[in-house]
Formats: sequence, C-alpha cells, structure tokens
Amino acid sequence: MTDAKVLIERHGPIALVTLNDPETRNALSPAVVAGLVAFLEGANADESLGCIVLTGAGGAFCSGGNIKDMQEGTDPQFAGTPDRIQEAFRAGIQRIPALFDALDVPAIAAVNGVAVGAGCDITCMCDIRIGATRAKFAESFLRVGLVSGDGGAWFLPRVVGYPRAIEMALTCRMIEADEAKAWGLVTHVVEADALLDTAMEMARTITAFPPRSARLNKRLMRKSMSLDLASCLELSAAYQAIVQHTADQKEAVAALLEKRPARFTGR
Repeated sequence: MTDAKVLIERHGPIALVTLNDPETRNALSPAVVAGLVAFLEGANADESLGCIVLTGAGGAFCSGGNIKDMQEGTDPQFAGTPDRIQEAFRAGIQRIPALFDALDVPAIAAVNGVAVGAGCDITCMCDIRIGATRAKFAESFLRVGLVSGDGGAWFLPRVVGYPRAIEMALTCRMIEADEAKAWGLVTHVVEADALLDTAMEMARTITAFPPRSARLNKRLMRKSMSLDLASCLELSAAYQAIVQHTADQKEAVAALLEKRPARFTGR
C-alpha cells in the first residue's frame, strides 16, 4: 500500500490518476494538491500521453477543502493575514485550474462518488465527465462561509450555464447523478462497478486517433470559447495547416482510402 496522495498508473497512452486520501474523502490537502500539480506540470511535455482519466480512491471523488484544516489553520490557505492567505491560494490550489486550462491532453473525470466544493470544480476542469449512479455534486463553499477560490466561478458556468451555476453556489444543494446528467454536468451515468471501464474505453477511443491532432482539437475548442468567430476561423486555419504537415494526418487519410487500420506514430 503506497502513501502517495496521488497515484499515477499508465495504461499505454492513458494515465489513470487517482486522488488517494480516502480517509478524508480525497480532500484537497497540500499533499494532494502538490501531487496533482506535479503530474499536470509534466503532462503536455509527455508526447506519449494521449488521455488522462481522473478519479478518487474509495467511495468519494473529492470532498474539496479539508474542514479540519480550515478550523485548525494547518493549511496556509486558511491561516495568517489576508495577504498571506491570498498568496497561499495563488501558490497552492489555484495552480490546478491554471494547469488544467493550459492542458492540451484530453482529460476525463470518472466521478465515483461525492464531488463537492473544489472537488466539484475539478470535475469541471476536465473535458468530459462520467458519473457513477452514486455520484453527487455540490458547489458548497457557502456552507462553510467561503467563496470558490479555485476557479470554479469560471469553470462551472461554462459547463452548466450561469443560472444553474449560481443556483448551485447560493443554495449548496446536492445534485444527484441523474439531475447532473440532465444539466450537462456529466454526459454519462453508469453503475459504479462499470465506471472505470467506461472511462477507460472512452479514453481508448480518443487515443486511437492521431495524438497531435487530438490535442489541437481540444486546444482549438477551448480557446474558441473566448474568441469571436473571425478569430476562431483564423486559429482554425493555422491549426489545420499544422496538422496537415504531420505524418499521422497523411496516414489517417491513407488508412481510410485503403480500408485498413491506421498506424499512428505521433509524428
């Protein structure tokens, strides 16, 4: 049994990343934050990495901030003068949304249980969310008198829209899996024992395509959300020119014409 708070398992081009502190329902302690940040910092540079599946150990995905740390002030984000708390957030948990926003590798959240507070927000930082039937979501910062300090105010409305996001933030209501699917917070709901298989199968589907093109498809869609149409079209043309100069794009066309499986090399 490892003591690591974030576990990384490689399955070929897929990285299965597990938040591993089940006693706290995978709360975002400094150790969990550091482990996730360390992985994300190197993800784009790893050309062999085609997709990430993020989940939680035990019966929870992530319970957000550790309430005991808040009360005892053992986490720098919950102790000291206002300016020290602000800097602790910048140097701590806020590195996670910044890294996810810059992440070109497709990321799937396999939400195995509760995802509340910053845990809910981390699911929204992923590109695709698949929920177990027991998955539950809450934007519950107000329950402990806080605001979303981890970028959730930016990510959540982009996933479910402002009206639903503000309702979640102001009521702290727990959203069950079926309602989460109806709201677009997850795209699929499956039985708990099928969750990882479903997420890994989707990851294998993604990694069956040319990896550089997959990354640029993600980057284009992410960036286009904050662009006007003219800028989106300009960026699309630039990315199209890039992928058409890859060996994998030529192989994709050849494989379709020759009616055979493609053999991609990442080049």
